Amino acid sequence: MTDTLNLLQNHRTYRQFDESYELSSEELQNILDSARQAPSWMNGQLYSIIVVQDPSIREKLVALSPRNPHIRKSSVFLVFLADLKRTQKVAIQHQADYHVGDSVDPLLVATADCALALENAVVATSALGLGSVVVGGIRNEIEAVAELLHLPDYVFPVAGLSIGKPAADMEVKPRLPEKAVVHFDTYQDYDYSLIEDYDITMKKFGEKRETKDWTQKFLDVYSAEPTGKIDAFLKKQGLLK
Repeated sequence: MTDTLNLLQNHRTYRQFDESYELSSEELQNILDSARQAPSWMNGQLYSIIVVQDPSIREKLVALSPRNPHIRKSSVFLVFLADLKRTQKVAIQHQADYHVGDSVDPLLVATADCALALENAVVATSALGLGSVVVGGIRNEIEAVAELLHLPDYVFPVAGLSIGKPAADMEVKPRLPEKAVVHFDTYQDYDYSLIEDYDITMKKFGEKRETKDWTQKFLDVYSAEPTGKIDAFLKKQGLLK
């Protein structure tokens, strides 16, 4: 097994970091270079990355996402943005129409580009012997985060990434059974018992931060009435009509 395969197949999420560890400029540059080399649709690179080093901004982000104190305690915090502002600049320069927002497709493409760059950063971080945790919680107070980071229209924060030297070891988390995830040639239905089995697997794994079964966690998420915050923000940004 190559080093890369080993990193990918033994991924761990770290939430506790050595606060005394300072990420070197070379380490940070390697992570950013790796993120920017990610594949993207038509080489559009429809994303941007904010490197949040200012302690006061990181404190404010923790206040907006209190379940994620590692935003402050990690060595650096990156914010990955789906960014359709750059292509708007091109349209303005060439006095062309700009129909982003008329369809959800540009937003999906930019979000996918952003996610690919984020994953490259995660893998690069692991290759450097460091740890990371992806932070989707920055979307919970999306308006305030956008204001704090001075985001223009046509830009949407997808997720953050805390990076640092792990202060505690973590086990490799079990994944859903392959038969519930991997399909050959066409989508194929599967027995619900595979999902029930995963509940049992995760219960045996015994991650302390998980207080609910996997099924109950997502039942609670997707049975709740949507707040509409994200939809309203996307419309405000010109990304959705």
